[in-house]
Amino acid sequence: MRAFKIASAYLLLVVLLGACMTYYQRYREFNQSFENGNLEQAKKLLEADDKGESRKSRFLYFTNLGVVNSMLSNYEESNAWFEKAYIFGEDYRKNYLNYAASFLTNPKMTVYPGEDHEHLLVPYYKSINYLKQGNFEAALVEARRMDIRLNQFSDKYKSDNKFQEDAFIDLLIGLIYDASKDYNNAFIAYRNAYNTYENEYKTRFGLSAPDQLKKDLLRTAKLSGFYTEVEQYEREFKMKTPEPMATNEGRVLFIWHNGLGPVKDEWAINFVIIKGAGGVVNFQNEELGLNFNFIMSGDDKSSLGDLRTLRVVFPKYVERELLYTDASVQWDGGSSRLFKAEPVNDIARQLLKQRMLKELGESLLRVAIKKAAEQAIRQQSEGAAVAASIINMATEQADTRNWQTLPHSIYYTWLEGEAGKKDLNLKLLSSRFSSYNTQKNISVEFEKGRTKVLTYHSLDVSPRYNPVMDSY
Repeated sequence: MRAFKIASAYLLLVVLLGACMTYYQRYREFNQSFENGNLEQAKKLLEADDKGESRKSRFLYFTNLGVVNSMLSNYEESNAWFEKAYIFGEDYRKNYLNYAASFLTNPKMTVYPGEDHEHLLVPYYKSINYLKQGNFEAALVEARRMDIRLNQFSDKYKSDNKFQEDAFIDLLIGLIYDASKDYNNAFIAYRNAYNTYENEYKTRFGLSAPDQLKKDLLRTAKLSGFYTEVEQYEREFKMKTPEPMATNEGRVLFIWHNGLGPVKDEWAINFVIIKGAGGVVNFQNEELGLNFNFIMSGDDKSSLGDLRTLRVVFPKYVERELLYTDASVQWDGGSSRLFKAEPVNDIARQLLKQRMLKELGESLLRVAIKKAAEQAIRQQSEGAAVAASIINMATEQADTRNWQTLPHSIYYTWLEGEAGKKDLNLKLLSSRFSSYNTQKNISVEFEKGRTKVLTYHSLDVSPRYNPVMDSY
């Protein structure tokens, strides 16, 4: 028996070391290549995975290839991968055999379905790719796909405080209409975005409507002949309506993807078990104010034995804090600040919190059933109970898969200038670490009467706290 226990302890250590790896750690080589800006290498690493399209994490395989190809200006190839991710989201149905297995082991047994905000950003990337190709009609289709997806997701939740309006979707629709000179529809979309920023984002994320949006709302109102609205918003914004672009000028919509989105880790919650009458078992955590009641069969309830506490794990996001907190673009003839439009990191946290109670309930019941089975086995065989305990400890893990090549936040601005090639000077500023302030030079051709779209993704994160290095 002593030899068996030593062997069991060794097996437990080996199993746990492998099982405790997060999704980020399993793909560390790809993540490091991407974060260092070695995009060709990152692409090769993805393409070398022959099983990428059939893995349980295939949604992430599709989206990562979509991002990398977009950043390499392979827009058609990028959109092909993103379309696979979109179709996956449309066709996804839970495999109930896998789901049943995951209920007794952990959620990683199932195909990764993708988080809600991740599915919203799939058509966003497609839209941007189309805009860069000058295909405004296709870009608008993708932006409207985002709106449809948002409505589908919000229907899943019953809370009155659920996230159900995304200002950035209306802003993107407005930008597309604006770029195609449909100023009437641009104004309507901008107005919808403005209202959501002020009524939702300001309270939920501490983000008010960007000044650039206010300028665009005034400009498109005037171009559409809505003079009453022009007067109203000039008073409200305390600003004058910008002059329209000169006939000899061109415009550039500059979109900045700042930093990197969060990575998933896991955290543990301890519950006190209180057995009641009629098969009711109550699990409580007073510190977090959590209380779950389950009706368990007599056998399951009694097999919990003298167990008084239970530990469950749940996914959490670890923020990769921003290095750059401000940016501006300068060029011959003008300058413009970049304005935050979408707090991707904050939205990811909000949506995870939104489904937290449901996930916790499932996790709690799963652990309770496994513990009850372990207690029952112990009555028959101590050795078998030790083995069951090893398996339970190794398999009780949170699902740490997530789309880790997303930006932390999305910013934008408009640039206007006389037709011709210009050198843009992008200044990236850090409020905490001024020594990291940097400049990037980007060349662009301003075309008379036309709009171009540029994106830049700065992959840097704060050196003060880097969860990639410190938490994994």
